[in-house]
Amino acid sequence: MLNAAPKPAESSAPGLSRTQPVTGLILTGGGARAAYQVGVLAAIAQLRRDAGALQASPFPIISGTSAGAINASTLACHADDFDAAVDGLVHLWQGLHVESIYRANAFEAVRSGARWFSMLSLGWAIARWTRSRPRSLLDNTPLRELLGRYLDMDRIEAMLEGGHLRALALTGSSYTTGQHVTFFQTHHHVVPWLREQRMAVQARLTLNHLMASSAIPFIFPAELLELDGMAEWFGDGSMRQSAPISPAVHLGADRVLVIGAGRMKEPEGRRVGATELHPSMAQIAGHALSNIFLDALAVDVERLRRINRTLALLPRESRSATALRPIELLVIAPSRRLDDLAGEHQASLPPSVRALLRAFGVSGRGQATSGSALISYLLFEPSFVGELIHLGMSDTLAKRAEVQRFFGWPARAPQLDPASLRRGRSAGFAAGC
Repeated sequence: MLNAAPKPAESSAPGLSRTQPVTGLILTGGGARAAYQVGVLAAIAQLRRDAGALQASPFPIISGTSAGAINASTLACHADDFDAAVDGLVHLWQGLHVESIYRANAFEAVRSGARWFSMLSLGWAIARWTRSRPRSLLDNTPLRELLGRYLDMDRIEAMLEGGHLRALALTGSSYTTGQHVTFFQTHHHVVPWLREQRMAVQARLTLNHLMASSAIPFIFPAELLELDGMAEWFGDGSMRQSAPISPAVHLGADRVLVIGAGRMKEPEGRRVGATELHPSMAQIAGHALSNIFLDALAVDVERLRRINRTLALLPRESRSATALRPIELLVIAPSRRLDDLAGEHQASLPPSVRALLRAFGVSGRGQATSGSALISYLLFEPSFVGELIHLGMSDTLAKRAEVQRFFGWPARAPQLDPASLRRGRSAGFAAGC
């Protein structure tokens, strides 16, 4: 349940003001699907410029999970220049290829995949003979190298000190204890929360937290993190994430923008009857990943809306006596089925990856049984990423009036001095995060 944290004390930081509602941003997981978030952010940056609302970052509280944690960390590192941060994200995602995220050459794909196939086919005998203990289906060392060059996580502390950022939260799931853990960094007084099978820990966020949060189960290896003085293995934060919106609320958000990665606004797929063929491993894996990445967010959005409706029915005295408080909510999610979109771009995957996925049952194009759901999490290629970014932008601009009302932005921009605008922009993303 979204029990509200105590309302935070008023901020004296230069970049943040308590005269306006504090806005939280929720960026969830989904592998390559997270490119959609970048399109939404680009459209929001455009609407913000149109409104002339350039004084501070629109998101003082940011919560990221899985691939959404990468986008969240980028915004946090550049909280002093939202436009530059978004420009950097667009440039990063548009330049991605599969090889930027995981090793996709033929030898590496066969080597990593063969370990899994040996375990699945001949089981313990081969495992004992070779002493092979496969960590994951794919090796995501390129992602660590990319993020090491791209992000300076130490800059988060500078953004907090400068008052440009209120809090950043990244989530991971402990394979060691089964706990879902939200690691957060802030200079404000926040009492770490503890719920059934989920907890919050204040920490100095690092690249290791980012790698842990984005370690898709089975596909990417787990990451060692320290928790309460002990090392634990962590994987993707979308696992066991029953309340994705909760961190932003606990960290003090009065209103929340949620950017989804599918299902909430997607049209229903065409129903087809079952065939005689048993579902492939790819189809089952895609179904499982969609459950991990997408379902919890939809449930939590409905829960928050139900709480808001209930609070609206209570008399003022009753509302003041409860720890719950209404949270204004805006949800932006894909208007197209991303599974189908991924199926249309399956051919852009490297041949070695296509061969590996075919062994799991990926086949066909644009069909529910083709394994396209699984592909959608791994298709870090310009053709698919570009369509997702464009879709995010068009979906957001289609809700222009709703976005403007949410942020309190005017439909028309006030007259501004161009010289002051030039002075207001920082040196830009090239200054480095």
